[in-house]
Amino acid sequence: MDFRQEFIEFAVGQEVLRFGAFKTKAGRLSPYFFNAGLFNDGASLNRLAQFYAKAILASELQIDVLFGPAYKGIPLVAATAMALAQQGRNLPYAYNRKETKDHGEGGTLVGAPLAGRVLIVDDVISAGTSVRESVEMIRAAGATPCGVVIALDRMERGSGSLSAVQEVERDYGIPVVAVATLDDLLAFLNGRTDLKVNEAAVAAYRQEYGVARG
Repeated sequence: MDFRQEFIEFAVGQEVLRFGAFKTKAGRLSPYFFNAGLFNDGASLNRLAQFYAKAILASELQIDVLFGPAYKGIPLVAATAMALAQQGRNLPYAYNRKETKDHGEGGTLVGAPLAGRVLIVDDVISAGTSVRESVEMIRAAGATPCGVVIALDRMERGSGSLSAVQEVERDYGIPVVAVATLDDLLAFLNGRTDLKVNEAAVAAYRQEYGVARG
């Protein structure tokens, strides 16, 4: 099985990805809900990080440092760095704190220095605020943002014709690598008789709010 399909199966099994009727922040009624914060024990975080590592390696991006934006990105970047090291790719990592510290190492950045090509590790992209702040910090340190990796790309339009992911790619000129996309979810549902009942609703949502992937 492709790792993207494996990831969706894992997310469904952990009830991180659920089906039903859920109101999004945009006020849309979504037939599915994904909450990466529910990967909240050691075993599930470890497995999640293995999927991030596979997606990063498959992307073939040239990366010097991993960066996790506070707060959700902090455990993700640490776990992903360990997963990559286990697969033979040892990379330094850093993260930021929300409050500036005036003692010890000081500042808002913790971990390895931001230098060279920096990959942002986050859970999802909704408004893109976290990415914008991360890009600003990376550039302020004299480094270059080289991409963003997330768990799920909802492939859903924002206020305009583009998705939040596409807006990030357009605004910063960097690729967004997703472990899985909404299209991967549809392919998964199509192959699962026990979950196929949800396929029509997800497909209709994709048709109404989705973006083309060119």
